[in-house]
Amino acid sequence: MLERLKASLENAPSVKFQDYDYFVFSIADGIPSVDTALFSEVVDAIHSRIEGEYDRIVTAEAMGIHLAAGLSLKTGKPFTIIRKRKYGLPGEKEFDQVTGYSSRKMYINGLARGDRVVLIDDLISTGGTLIGILRALNQIGVRVVDTIIVIDKGTGRKKVEEKFGIRVKTLVGIDVENGRVRIREE
Repeated sequence: MLERLKASLENAPSVKFQDYDYFVFSIADGIPSVDTALFSEVVDAIHSRIEGEYDRIVTAEAMGIHLAAGLSLKTGKPFTIIRKRKYGLPGEKEFDQVTGYSSRKMYINGLARGDRVVLIDDLISTGGTLIGILRALNQIGVRVVDTIIVIDKGTGRKKVEEKFGIRVKTLVGIDVENGRVRIREE
């Protein structure tokens, strides 16, 4: 299961940003390109793990946009992108995103109290992005029905689950050791 995904990860190059091991992964980075069979496998796997009734799909700019678009086409559900740019629209919600190698403001538009969403993204590492998103969605009154992330790297998943009392589903767990991606058996 997920053989294309695992093979693509095992062959992914890694680079160092400060003290953070960043791996270049085609599903997230589009480098060298996104293979359609791999993309289909990932979108199908996300879709098969969704539990519960939801109104829309939510993802963060930029690495999850194509995943949300693929899932939207498959399910017929609309998707909302949490942006890195302030638009100043009525009801816009601003929050802080802090990752292993950067921090910035992010902005939510078009979501309202009572919306039921499935939250998807490409990677959870430190948990900083997901913590900021979940905190902001809770403040708005949005109900996160399910959270599915393609890659689990680091301790962020556990941190998010403990902080919010939710289950974060992932497709594959990895570690980066000596510049190489290693698949975790889970």
